[in-house]
Amino acid sequence: MSSKMAACIFCKIIKGEIPCFKLFESDKTLAFLDIGPLSKGHALVIPKHHGEKLTDIPDDHLSEILPTVKKLATATGAVDWNLLQNNGKLAHQEVGHVHFHMIPKPNAEQGLVVGWPQQKIEMDELKKLFEEIKGKM
Repeated sequence: MSSKMAACIFCKIIKGEIPCFKLFESDKTLAFLDIGPLSKGHALVIPKHHGEKLTDIPDDHLSEILPTVKKLATATGAVDWNLLQNNGKLAHQEVGHVHFHMIPKPNAEQGLVVGWPQQKIEMDELKKLFEEIKGKM
C-alpha cells in the first residue's frame, strides 16, 4: 500500500477505520452521506479502487458509479440535483481519491452554486481544437 493510500481518508472509510453514514456498498463502490453537506441528502459515491483522478481509475471500477448516483437521487426524493466530480486541486478537489457528489438542489440558497465564466473563441480556433482532440480519441 502506498503512503498516499494509507493517509487517504476515503481509503480509511472503505476499510472501516473511520465511520460513515453508509448508504450503499458493493465490492467496487461505496456511497455515504457527506459530513459537510451543501443540502439535505448530499452524498458521496466513490470507487473503492484508490486513484486521485478519474483517469487513474480502471473502467471496470467505474461501472456502478452512475447507477448508484441515480438510486441516491431517487432515494433522497431530489427533483433537481447536481452531480459533481473534480480532478485536481486547481479544479477544487479536496480529497485525493476520486469521488462523485450527488447534491440535491431544493432551492436557490441550498445545494451547489455554480459560476460559468464562458470564454469567447473564434470558429477557426474551435475547429482546430476539435480536430486535435478528435484525433486523440
